[in-house]
Amino acid sequence: MPTRRQALAGLLLADVLPGARAQNVSKPWPAGQVVPPLAATDLNGRPWDLTALRGRAVLINFWATWCAPCKEEMPTLQTLADLEGERLAVLAVNVREPLPRVRRYVQSSGLTLTVLPDPKGRSPAHGARRCFRPPCWSTREARHARSSAARWTGRASRP
Repeated sequence: MPTRRQALAGLLLADVLPGARAQNVSKPWPAGQVVPPLAATDLNGRPWDLTALRGRAVLINFWATWCAPCKEEMPTLQTLADLEGERLAVLAVNVREPLPRVRRYVQSSGLTLTVLPDPKGRSPAHGARRCFRPPCWSTREARHARSSAARWTGRASRP
């Protein structure tokens, strides 16, 4: 029987987007390649460092307010964060947008998940994923990455 972590990895990687695989790319993290650093401060002023989350399941989502697929997936990403609680660290890295715009969007959409602004697009984790435009996400434990809009909850997302 799979562990909870294995089941979550299956949820995130196996059936996230049934029927849309041709337009999405999912590939394993290169063997021997170190996970890039990610240290940032969230919208509430709390510092986050990926190394402090070692051993924990982490989902990093790169997004922007101008990106329609990003906005489409944010509600289900929020639901996933709510459902998993402390079992999964969901970090939504906003790429290349002014902080006031990010704050307005987060407030108007009712998001409470962890949002890490990267106004200059300089996060090493972003560059390492070769994710040139959002949405792009990766899971640290499963060491996979995918560029696509994802439905994070509901029947289609279950393993």
